[in-house]
Amino acid sequence: MTAFQTGRYSKYIRPISILIDLMVIAVLNFFVFQKLVSNFWLYILYQYAGWGLIAFSIKFYDVYRFTTPIEIISKIVKQGILFLLIVIAFFPFFKEAVFSETAIALFISLVILLVTIFKFSLFFYLKEYRIITGSNYRTAVIIGFTPEAIRLKDLFETRKDYGYRFLGYFSDKKANQNIAGKLADLKPFVIDNLVDEIYCSLNEVSNNYLKDLIDFADENNKTIKFIPDTKEIFSKNLKIDYYDFFPVLSLKQTMLNEPAIKFFKRTFDVVFSISVIVFILSWLGPLLAILIKLESKGPVFFKQGRPGIDENEFVCYKFRSMRINKTTEKEASKDDPRVTTIGRFMRKTSIDELPQFVNVLLGDMSVVGPRPHLWSQNKEYGNKVKKYMIRHCVKPGITGLAQVSGFRGEITMERDMINRIKFDVFYIENWSLILDLKIISQTVINIFKGDKKAY
Repeated sequence: MTAFQTGRYSKYIRPISILIDLMVIAVLNFFVFQKLVSNFWLYILYQYAGWGLIAFSIKFYDVYRFTTPIEIISKIVKQGILFLLIVIAFFPFFKEAVFSETAIALFISLVILLVTIFKFSLFFYLKEYRIITGSNYRTAVIIGFTPEAIRLKDLFETRKDYGYRFLGYFSDKKANQNIAGKLADLKPFVIDNLVDEIYCSLNEVSNNYLKDLIDFADENNKTIKFIPDTKEIFSKNLKIDYYDFFPVLSLKQTMLNEPAIKFFKRTFDVVFSISVIVFILSWLGPLLAILIKLESKGPVFFKQGRPGIDENEFVCYKFRSMRINKTTEKEASKDDPRVTTIGRFMRKTSIDELPQFVNVLLGDMSVVGPRPHLWSQNKEYGNKVKKYMIRHCVKPGITGLAQVSGFRGEITMERDMINRIKFDVFYIENWSLILDLKIISQTVINIFKGDKKAY
């Protein structure tokens, strides 16, 4: 396994765990059910779908560095029982499949046994890895110098297997050698020292400061958690975790941060983009290429670096709709002289964006998500517009909620960008499959109807 220098590569642990489990199911199916089920591959796909739905509903892959072995065992037992019902439920509907109690019992027993072995092996390996190498860690700071805050800091230092590096307390109420700074010093410290998690003792801060702190954490992709004390918090987004017997409150992540949702959305993206490339782009692409070349000199495709997820740059593809110019970081305006005749048609119908389905296949974009902005817009509005940077916690999309809600096109004033970001943030925080399908449907309608802001 690749060495983990910080917590940055922890995102690969869950996909690896999911892949191992799916391989176990496939291999055991081959040895147990291949001769009993005629439509063998359909049965495997059926089991994959069942396994995935159960895992999502009971949060089977939500195993963290502070999760206890008892919690893992509980998840495995629930997953095993429900998966057994899924396996059995297949046979009454397919007469050509031979029902065998012995085969099912053997299959489920081996699946649970191997999944348990792999899950605990990875879990304990990572604990030992953190202790021995000091890698795969997360950096943390604590707001407040209360008894609870001191207990949490002691827990970080004694439980090396959790993989936390404590960088200091921040408090306006205490002043001694243990305090790294005052509350006003926290934000620059978090940015300069690449702090991963902020733990906040609630009796140290005002409501206004807390609100500002949550906004800061959102905009800078930092995790904020709360140390319970006498203050009450009313929020539907709070959940409680236990580090040993120490309770910690944290803000729940959006649905798009869930591994199962990421997998589902990625699968949808791949299937949808392949369909568009095969059935539309395959014949429309050559036709547009001829028209583009006939009207103006230059390449068929326009390539430009754009900020993607986590603000990592990727090359965004479009059909070239402008004459060759040196002002590519300037967005198109109404009656823009750079736009060609065929380019104006393509932009009006948004078909100049079709090559971005290649970006989706490459994993740089999603079918639906916040549209990728120019780097110049990122620099101009990143610190100006509240929650602007939250849009970088997901992949950019070919289409998005802001675009189908009338907030696409040229940004003429700051209010235009503020409205666009409001819709982007709403999409991220309220994602659903139905919402994605609505956005795609409205995009198709706009292609035929035209959009007055598409120029």
